[in-house]
Amino acid sequence: MEILFTFIPKEDQQQRLSTEFPEVDFHFLYKDKTRLPSADIIVTYGEDLMAEDIAAAQNVQWIMVASAGIEKLPHQAIAERGITVSNVKGIHKIPMAESALAHLLSLKRSLPLIYENQRNQEWNRRTRSSELHNSTALILGPGAIGSEIGRLLQAFGVKTIGCNRSGTQALYMEEMVSFENILEKLPDADYVISILPSTQETNYLLKRAHFQAMKKTAIFMNLGRGDLVSDEVLLEALQNEEIAFAVLDVFEEEPLPKDHPYWSMNNVIVSPHVSSHSGKYVERALDVFIPNLKKWLADQTVPANLVNMEKGY
Repeated sequence: MEILFTFIPKEDQQQRLSTEFPEVDFHFLYKDKTRLPSADIIVTYGEDLMAEDIAAAQNVQWIMVASAGIEKLPHQAIAERGITVSNVKGIHKIPMAESALAHLLSLKRSLPLIYENQRNQEWNRRTRSSELHNSTALILGPGAIGSEIGRLLQAFGVKTIGCNRSGTQALYMEEMVSFENILEKLPDADYVISILPSTQETNYLLKRAHFQAMKKTAIFMNLGRGDLVSDEVLLEALQNEEIAFAVLDVFEEEPLPKDHPYWSMNNVIVSPHVSSHSGKYVERALDVFIPNLKKWLADQTVPANLVNMEKGY
């Protein structure tokens, strides 16, 4: 049994795997695909495998994606081979929820202005700070991450409304609405926070009418995928002051081009797709992978967090 990691975990993490599975040959290689033809399992972040790599990986039966998003995988090539695909859905909830809360608190408590005044040695007490308490958040995608964001926001006295495909109830959401009826709830939201994946249903889900329905004081935050809304639509909403602020961790094009207007806009925060980053990321991914691998080696039990390649999640 050969397992190829297309990224290199820390030495102690590599040792953890080798100790748990002495019968397995692990290969930890970055941008080196020489082991593809003999690999039985591939562990990847999901951005470095092409259709030709799947063709070369003649023995592979399972691809474990150490991420939640799978949109960059060669779906057709994988589906044609019938390869099992799983991800680590759920491990991002703590760092991403903390990122969402950090951005909101920073803006509501005027931290960017306070930091700027410090750099300028300016004693200015006119901060116009406000509170999260008694405000409302509309959370697009109240799954593991969205529900954790909801839990934290409720602790600050924020009303939470969840939005998913069907409108079915989700944890830590006081109300629910479907994608189809989202326009009904947008006027109530002080914060619109998306953690949606990239699927056929979510691609460019938000259009001009959605931003026109938001409060002019609303903060829009996208921590999910950049194809939720086009740059054209979001730029227009920001320039026309249809919303007050955008916190963007994901973009239509990544890396964000150096000449993009977002860089210089006072009502935009550019976060370079780092909301899920944490020193515990790979450790948590292994906590998902190791139990799955034990079951797979025992009787090829289908791993938890199985991905439907047709649906995209």
